[in-house]
Amino acid sequence: FAGLSLYFEDSHDDMDDFGFDDYGSDCDGIRITAFLDAGQDNLTPLGRLEKYAFSENVFNRQIVARGLLDVLREFSENENDFISVMETVARMSEDGEPTVRAELMEQVPNIAMFLHESRPNFPAAFSRYLVPIVVRYLTDPNNQVRKTSQAALLVLLEQGLISKADMETKVCPVLLDLTEPASDDDYKIEAVAIQNAFNAGSSFMCLQCFLKDTFFELCSDSLWGIRKACAECFMMVSNSTSPEVRRSKLSPLFINLISDQSRWVRQAAFQSLGRFISTFANPSSTGLHFRDDGTLPDIPRCVSDSNCSLNSLNCNEISNCHTERSIPHTPPNQDGRATPSPEHVSTAESEDLHNFEDDHTSVLGEPHDNFTLTVRSDSSTATKSPSITKGTEQTDENFNSFHYWRSPLPDISGELEMLNCQTSVEVTEKEEKEEEEAEELEENCPDSKSSHGKATSDQIQKVLDCLQPHIADPDNVIPQPLLDQYLSMTDPARAQTVDTEIAKHCAFSLPGVALTLGRQNWHCLKDTYETLASDVQWKVRRTLAFSIHELAVILGDQLTAADLVPIFNGFLKDLDEVRIGVLKHLYDFLKLLHADKRREYLYQLQEFMVTDNSRNWRFRYELAEQLILIIELYNHRDVYDYLRHIALTLCSDKVSEVRWISYKLVVEILQKLYASRADDLGLDFINELTVRFCHCPKWVGRQAFAFICQAVVEEDCMPMEQFSQHLLPSLLSLSTDPVANVRVLVAKALRQSVMEKGNVCRLSALEETVMALQSDKDRDVRFFASMEPSKGLMDTAPFI
Repeated sequence: FAGLSLYFEDSHDDMDDFGFDDYGSDCDGIRITAFLDAGQDNLTPLGRLEKYAFSENVFNRQIVARGLLDVLREFSENENDFISVMETVARMSEDGEPTVRAELMEQVPNIAMFLHESRPNFPAAFSRYLVPIVVRYLTDPNNQVRKTSQAALLVLLEQGLISKADMETKVCPVLLDLTEPASDDDYKIEAVAIQNAFNAGSSFMCLQCFLKDTFFELCSDSLWGIRKACAECFMMVSNSTSPEVRRSKLSPLFINLISDQSRWVRQAAFQSLGRFISTFANPSSTGLHFRDDGTLPDIPRCVSDSNCSLNSLNCNEISNCHTERSIPHTPPNQDGRATPSPEHVSTAESEDLHNFEDDHTSVLGEPHDNFTLTVRSDSSTATKSPSITKGTEQTDENFNSFHYWRSPLPDISGELEMLNCQTSVEVTEKEEKEEEEAEELEENCPDSKSSHGKATSDQIQKVLDCLQPHIADPDNVIPQPLLDQYLSMTDPARAQTVDTEIAKHCAFSLPGVALTLGRQNWHCLKDTYETLASDVQWKVRRTLAFSIHELAVILGDQLTAADLVPIFNGFLKDLDEVRIGVLKHLYDFLKLLHADKRREYLYQLQEFMVTDNSRNWRFRYELAEQLILIIELYNHRDVYDYLRHIALTLCSDKVSEVRWISYKLVVEILQKLYASRADDLGLDFINELTVRFCHCPKWVGRQAFAFICQAVVEEDCMPMEQFSQHLLPSLLSLSTDPVANVRVLVAKALRQSVMEKGNVCRLSALEETVMALQSDKDRDVRFFASMEPSKGLMDTAPFI
């Protein structure tokens, strides 16, 4: 603790002499700006602020720094007073006491947010008064002040409060100076660490300058701590560079860091390796994209093998293949951006090549612009897709690497209109002439259709043969040395020479690497994944279990069924620490499987009821939550036969939280049965609920029955006629229960839910019961029985 500065080093005995007699030893629970109140000194509030801001007592100056936000609120209405306060802040920033400077810097983000929300001239005031303080404190000799300013700078960047001009003219020059060879080693490490957290959108130009002049040199710095800091921020740097720089400049640098002589540098590099590889991902090659919320979309499950393709290629990707038939590239939109590539367009039909030859022949002269190719890694198939229609679902690729980095295309719409006017007559005459020649050729050559179809298939086969070596080549996606180093992370020798948890880092980043390589290169990672899945460390297997559903989305249903399902089955029999990862995303994984494969897991859901530690109630709680989601994946008969029994068992759990989430599961099952028109099964389930809960000897069971009845009504799980016939009589019978907590929920269910529906068969009996509850001896029962339905928002948790 020798390096820690104390905030309160001075004695508080002389506080009365400086106006803080009301504070005592603890000033956190009082108004900080009390020193601005009128006193015996006959000074104005601004005068008192000056007095205490530059007092000889350090504690006084700390209090003023801590209360600067409240001071600004007091004086924000008057422009002159506001400027005076900001000038005082600027002078206080030069205080010789480090604790005062650190206290002031802690308030800068709050002050900046207040100015941003209340001052129309925020950019000017912030840039003039506060940004220089933040920048100056980055080079403060006191370590605590520097750390505080770094944290404040990152908060300001995250909130977008620092302008791009201030970043490039004030912040970045200081950071560049800190990385000079003559700079202190601690300053260099801190500067690189700040770069690690920079937002590329707000500091992009500055970062490019940083990369160009300094970063490459820092990666080879003689101090291992600086090289380690560079390795830690490599992913951020890669995200802010062009693909060319990423491949040609950053990759060799990263390979050097992985082979560094310092173990700590190698450790940081290997921890960042998977994240660095993920920056090479391109939607046009992976066939996947992220939604706005950062999640991967579900892959539509294929009906049969012949309709499933593992990779789709844009036509302009095969323009270098020499074929007799030209395939036009995708034209750009009017705004200069390319149209989304065909791999993101849902195809309505997909057929084998044989069917394509026989059925999809065309007459001579018919345009061939409406053909797109879909290539599988395991077989050569082609699909004929119509041109992109209005209703076709597409993915916006405006922000992929290609579209982001290429220069905007010039607007040539005016020239095109003039050209079209000049050539329209010529084109019309040419088309008519071609149609006449085609008709004559068909009459003279009756076998032209079949020969044309044969030629088309031959041309397609040539294209496929040309593409095949490149489709499965991972070196086209990421540099091969990076992939080799990543695959070596499962080598036991790495754990001894680099990091004992290197396998865990490999497992954590594997979905990102798989997304980058694409499913067509999954064979490169398959052995590594299986090695990690059988690792002796349960933390490694746990990491894979938590991400297996994401990997299933990336690979698609065929590879998931072949390679992931066996590993998934192994995780189901693993330790609870591993099983919880599978359980938390059980619904997400099962919904990606075929119906027949998914149905096999109905028999294994019961196994989740058994845990290594019976006190681990959160495991059972998670199971109930997942079962609520899983209900939609199975038919009503399977739900009744398998999930019903698990739900009823969970309803009898010793832990209240598990029981109450299980009651919601029961309601969902009941809704599933009646939605599927399985009224007979629904009636059997109601009778079972009545016996188990309404007639339960324990009051918690009877209380649960009242809760279930209310939820059934609110969720419209069944027609009110059947509710009135099968559930309402039992619910009314609980109105005389000896336990007040049961009657409270009965009163709430009847008054807030059942009476709101109106179409109740036993309305007279219902009204009599409610009136009786309104006269109940218990105050809480009377309250809920008399509350208006529109005000029935009070939580009844205290009665549970």
